[in-house]
Amino acid sequence: MTAPVVVVGAGLAGLACAQRLSRAGVEVVVLEAGDGVGGRVRTDAVDGFRCDRGFQLLNPAYPVLGHVVDPRELDLHAFVAGVRVATGDRHALLADPRRQPGWVLPTVTAPIGSLLDKLRFAAWAASSLQPVRRLVRRRDRTLAESLDRAAVSGPLRRGVVEPFLAGVLAEWEGTTSANFAALLLRSFVLGSPAVPSLGMGRLPELVAASLPAGAVRLGVRVRSVTGRGVDTDDGHLPARAVVVATDPPSAGRLTGLPTPAMKSLTTFWHTAPAAPTRLPVLHLDADRRGPVVNTAVLTNVAPSYAPAGRPLVATTVVGADGSSQAERAARAHAGVIYGVGTADWELVTTSVVRDALPVQAPPLQVRQPVTVGDGLFWAGDHRDTASIQGALVSGRRAATAVLSAR
Repeated sequence: MTAPVVVVGAGLAGLACAQRLSRAGVEVVVLEAGDGVGGRVRTDAVDGFRCDRGFQLLNPAYPVLGHVVDPRELDLHAFVAGVRVATGDRHALLADPRRQPGWVLPTVTAPIGSLLDKLRFAAWAASSLQPVRRLVRRRDRTLAESLDRAAVSGPLRRGVVEPFLAGVLAEWEGTTSANFAALLLRSFVLGSPAVPSLGMGRLPELVAASLPAGAVRLGVRVRSVTGRGVDTDDGHLPARAVVVATDPPSAGRLTGLPTPAMKSLTTFWHTAPAAPTRLPVLHLDADRRGPVVNTAVLTNVAPSYAPAGRPLVATTVVGADGSSQAERAARAHAGVIYGVGTADWELVTTSVVRDALPVQAPPLQVRQPVTVGDGLFWAGDHRDTASIQGALVSGRRAATAVLSAR
């Protein structure tokens, strides 16, 4: 009897790898230590609310998406392509004029930066629309250096661009690769970030459902790996090849290979007697009066995230601090951003994601090897780009490497 290919980890990379192998007729077993699939992309049900593990969005412009699921099954609900920004006791709307033509005048007249500042930012953002192959071959530098060179500065940069990107990149300093930031910005320009009606966990659930019955085994902790098998708490499982598709720190422990440093994010999920806004957009604070990078009312986008009549607000900060003190500070800052009182807000749950994203410093390496050797492979967003796109692509690349090694 031929041993299966064993995939360690049922996150997006591991599931995408297993799916491609299974479609090629290869027997595959996915071992997952947790009680569900998805890894960092899961949705928890809490008292009728759907709370993703961290504020996450799925961009339908990701090229790989249609290869792993039928996007129609996700029932995506899109955010409006814009932001509402608090400054002083006022609020300003800024949006992509191509998709929100009704917001052109508010965007142009918003009291955050001059018209020249906005034109410079638009030119910088438009530079991300060149073909991907050309984009990733540009001379890379840090995000901060790229903005400096484009003369994107002043209140617009500090109050809108940097907070928005901090929520996406999990860092305030602008040390991330400018080319990586451009790839993400490109996806925002080409698509409308959205959430599935049943939460972000719906994506890995659909990929897992495409696998043969019994292929995914939950609650199995892997202790060690070689290219010929894995040792688990339940014993040894022989394999024809092994793919390590865990989070980067765990992958490093299992393989002994270096992995990137990780960045953290914390999201506080609140409900309130009434929604603080009806707008389906991200909300930012141009004056940076607290720790929040962004906040949004998820039920304005996808009402299915909460029981009827109960708003659900996601408020995110950089770092891994889910303490009551941090929650109070974030809630108070969210009140400043929305311009409402928050004393009657109720905490639903807190998502502390310590290993949310791998560091991607310049120069960006878009494709890193997935073959370790002697039947051992690995996959994850640390082998590609720190994104859902990168996780799925890396898993499919690992599967291709396994098939090529047969």
